[in-house]
Amino acid sequence: MQPVLTPAEMAEADRRTIAAGTPVATLMDRAGRAVAWEVRRRLDGLYGARAAVVCGKGNNGGDGLVTAAVLAGWGVRVDVLELAAAPTPAAVDRALARADVLVDAMYGTGFTGRLDGVAAHVAAASAAQHTVAVDIPSGIDGRTGAADGPAVHAVATVTFAACKPGVLFEPGRAQAGDVRVVDIGIDIGAPPLHVLEATDARGALRRSARPEDTNKWRAPLLVIGGSGGMTGAPRFVSHAAMRAGAGIVWCGVPAPATGDGSEVITKVLPATDDGALAGLGDLPVSLERFRAVAVGPGLGTADATRAAVRELVAKAPVPLVLDADGLNAFADHADDLRDRPASTVLTPHDGEYARLAGEPVGPDRVDAARRLASRSGCVALLKGPATVVAEPTGRAVVNPTGGSELATAGSGDVLTGIIGGFLARGLPAFDAAAVGAYVHGRAGDVAGHTGLVAGDLIVALPRTLDDLTRER
Repeated sequence: MQPVLTPAEMAEADRRTIAAGTPVATLMDRAGRAVAWEVRRRLDGLYGARAAVVCGKGNNGGDGLVTAAVLAGWGVRVDVLELAAAPTPAAVDRALARADVLVDAMYGTGFTGRLDGVAAHVAAASAAQHTVAVDIPSGIDGRTGAADGPAVHAVATVTFAACKPGVLFEPGRAQAGDVRVVDIGIDIGAPPLHVLEATDARGALRRSARPEDTNKWRAPLLVIGGSGGMTGAPRFVSHAAMRAGAGIVWCGVPAPATGDGSEVITKVLPATDDGALAGLGDLPVSLERFRAVAVGPGLGTADATRAAVRELVAKAPVPLVLDADGLNAFADHADDLRDRPASTVLTPHDGEYARLAGEPVGPDRVDAARRLASRSGCVALLKGPATVVAEPTGRAVVNPTGGSELATAGSGDVLTGIIGGFLARGLPAFDAAAVGAYVHGRAGDVAGHTGLVAGDLIVALPRTLDDLTRER
């Protein structure tokens, strides 16, 4: 996993490294040279090349001055614009008009607030330039990725020692372009936040691979969902789970639902007159047959349905993934989930999070996921651009895969099915959630982004999993 440091943690790592004997000037020299090499890679040769380097007052600006000096030493003609000298917008425009590349060294990861004056002018012009940002695009909050006003739009960002949350969450992720993490000799310690990588997902999938002597009841999953007019959601969950490795899936839906003629076994449950789940019937006696349970998609929020969900969650002795209306059954009562007899994965989007936690997500998505995990005693997967998975201990990962193409009806049901399938395979709850999010995003890439619908993700799962497990 790739480590991630918040601005405060990065500042502490800097202090620790300097106290151990590495001078600030040495760190700045290493950082500036790393940026210069990134610029060099992006120039079409050095002969006749020009660069504009805009520097702020702090260490970020110092890195920029080193970058400018190294580029000049290589023969690049460099215009250095220091914000402290208050260059005019006209002077900035002249420098940018003749530059092949713009280096943004105005503000670092500790920046909060809103760019103004010349800095805002540079940010507005950056989208039309080949811009390389130092540590983070100026104007982006290094803790949250938010932008309270104009922000630099870079094609590449060179960040130091570890990744930063500000380049993982929107709009910072889009503004940063290609992010390159460079080791400049800073002691980062043991941060509790990481970015999940392909090697992590691959290792977990290999550890949970089916043994040669397996049978379908070694990885059984129970899915509970659906209501009148909403039977598609639990079907998506069930089929995704089978593609993710569940050996057999029972799909419990309220009567008068019927099977869909597929490999999924339909279990008809008691229903109200309007087709909502009215109870569990004789299902509790079968719960121990399953290795995991997935609850929620398409259920609705009738009082009888909420009561049935809460009964199931309390009685199921196996790991469980709770989504959609399964989460809504615990609105404002996330604490009630602490009494679950087995591990639980919660998969809210922002609206479901607010109902479950009784508060909005807020700008810091990592902190929000950790708060919900701590309060509920569950693994919390907060869906969104850069999904966050956190456990009650505070350990968390950010998923780097997936994008706006996944914002389509049924996509979340597929994710629930993938996680349920991984739980049925035997993956621990945190791993099932994190790897599930990673595979979900990769499946979107395999399926193709144009015109993507949720069913395409299910079809793409076998190839996605095969490619991922075969990679070295």
